[in-house]
Order: sequence, then C-alpha cells, then structure tokens
Amino acid sequence: MRFLRCLLAIAMLPLVWGAACSFVDVFQLIPASGGSVFSPGLLSIFGGLLAFLLVWTVLPAPVRLYVLGHELTHALWGLVFGAKVSKLKVGKSGGSVSLTKSNVWITLAPYFFPFWTMVVALAAIVARCFVSPLPMPCIWLFAVGFTWCMHMCFTIRSLMQFQPDIQEYGRFFSYVLISLCNIILVIVWTVCTTEVTWKAAGRSLWQRTTSAYGTVATASESAFGFIAERIGTARPEN
Repeated sequence: MRFLRCLLAIAMLPLVWGAACSFVDVFQLIPASGGSVFSPGLLSIFGGLLAFLLVWTVLPAPVRLYVLGHELTHALWGLVFGAKVSKLKVGKSGGSVSLTKSNVWITLAPYFFPFWTMVVALAAIVARCFVSPLPMPCIWLFAVGFTWCMHMCFTIRSLMQFQPDIQEYGRFFSYVLISLCNIILVIVWTVCTTEVTWKAAGRSLWQRTTSAYGTVATASESAFGFIAERIGTARPEN
C-alpha cells in the first residue's frame, strides 16, 4: 500500500505544478486600480501575511487558537465522512478529539485545511448574499492572508517535528497531498473574497494542469525514444 501511495504521489506532481501556476494566475486576475502594478487585493493579502509573521516573531504564538482549529478540522472532516465526534479537548500543549472512524482526509486535513481561513471565507460568502459586490474587500483579503499565514506557520512547524499522522501514510505521499490541497484551497479562499470568478479560476487550473501533464508526457516519450534508440544501436550485429 505504501508503494502504491508513492506512485500516486509521483503521478500528482504535475498537478501540484499546474495548481501552483494557476495560483499565480488567480492572483493576477484580482482587479487592479489606479494603474498600479499590484492590485489593492494582492497588497492586502500580503499585508495580512506580514502582519501574522510579525505576530509570530514578536508576540507569543496563538497556540490555543491554532489547536482549537486543528481539532475542529479533524471533527469537521470526520462529520463529512460520517464519523461520530466526541470528547473535544483543547490546551496550550495540544488537543484531542475522539472519532469513530478515520481515513487519509480526516487524518491529514489539519495540515492542508486552514480552519480559520474557512471561517473568513464563509463569512464573506454570507455577506455577498446580502451585499454585492463584497464591501471592504481589502479587509477580507487581509484576514485571508493573516489566517492562512497562521495556518502555514503552524503547519511547517508541525511537519518539522515527528507527527504520527504523517508517518501513517508516508512522508512523500503526505507532503505531496498537503502541498496540493493547500494550493487549491488558497485559490478557493481568494475567489470567495474577491471578484475573481469560479469560471476563470477553474479554467486556469484546467489549462495549467493539462499543460503540465502534456509536458511530462512529451518528455517521457522523448526519453523512452532515446533509450530505445540507444538500446537498438548497442545490439551486436549478427
């Protein structure tokens, strides 16, 4: 099973690259104003990122808040897959939640699903149901950047330590899946809180992904052709 997961992770690498390129495309689609090179939305996201990095560096890390989000993420994904949730505990040194079932998504969800960014995105979706376009978009994007940076800082710190969740499914497979889901979800949060459309984001993801797999297919075909040619020329003549 571990070997099959490794093969699956290798097969997902072009998808990760395509999603990363689409991530750049989506940020470029955020409407600019005043002829500036960087849109106010993009600056707001980076402002949120830098603000949390300042908090992370200067102030005590909000461990309890992150742990609460971590355990609620386990619980949320457990509910999605039909598990029963009980005994949620949160503390400065860690937390726990009891679930009646587990799978790769439930286990790895806290490493790729930023719970507090989801809260911001859902609040933005609700606000857009009553007011369109979304009021104060820069504030929403600042919150996206702030909460996503918190998620990434704690995730990186966690992955640098021994994690039974990661060991259960193998480091390589876990890291590839975590990277892919983080990239796709930050695209989702951006679409939820900006005027970028789902259609534009989906089209970019599709085009970038098919291009990545096409490049791999072409390179593989060339490599196999070269190897076959070399083998053919190396055969002794009868």
